[in-house]
Amino acid sequence: MAVKCPAGFDVNRLRELVHETYDRVAHEPQGDFHFHRGLDYAVEFLNYDRKELESLPEECTARFAGVGNPHRIGKINPGETVLDHACGAGMDLLLAAKKVRTGGKAIGVDMTKAMRDYAKAAAEKAGLSHIVDIREGFLEELPVEDESVDVVISNGVVNLSPDKEKVFKEIARVLKPGGRLFLADVVVQRELKLDARSSPELWAACIGGSLPEPELFEISSAVGLSDGKILERFDCFRNTSAEVKVSKDLYVQAVNFFARK
Repeated sequence: MAVKCPAGFDVNRLRELVHETYDRVAHEPQGDFHFHRGLDYAVEFLNYDRKELESLPEECTARFAGVGNPHRIGKINPGETVLDHACGAGMDLLLAAKKVRTGGKAIGVDMTKAMRDYAKAAAEKAGLSHIVDIREGFLEELPVEDESVDVVISNGVVNLSPDKEKVFKEIARVLKPGGRLFLADVVVQRELKLDARSSPELWAACIGGSLPEPELFEISSAVGLSDGKILERFDCFRNTSAEVKVSKDLYVQAVNFFARK
């Protein structure tokens, strides 16, 4: 059974905190946050290719705040349609756009206007605006047609949603038959205590809403996805303030997860 918000949990406050946090990342990417950001972090912690990232505009790489690397999960082919369902400033999205090339499409959805603006600016500067399509929206209500997407990429955002079942249902809805999910997200090996689950601040820190690892398989299977597998693990919170907010025996980490419709 997927993580549920505890009784009395302030869902509206969570959404406000998430928006405030990532709006601040957009405007102050070098600011003080509870998580890592930027190109060097992506290369050194998450195994991104430095040359590939250095080919992208700084507008997107400086504001990157993912937890894993969906581009190491599987191949994105020329001509395909890729959706990043919470694209932020667009680093993963632009990498996908370079792979689908002309004839393909890279759709980015995000709820934060400042992030969408930076993603659009980065796509324009990279010469990819004819491939990239940025849309306003939420994980739980994607502005994307049924069965229209070959690959959904996701990086560090499912944990932020109070309704993970709806997020996965939306992923399954937009994927074509045979479509693939390349998901990186935070998981725990033991259930969090109620006070952690009840804290909007810890949810906004990408920890309070993280799934116990077995539930990642359960929820993806429940919406009709198959072949679920974890391919890689990342210590994305190492040396951050978030690392000290939960006990180390919970083994909070990020994983690269693959599934297919």
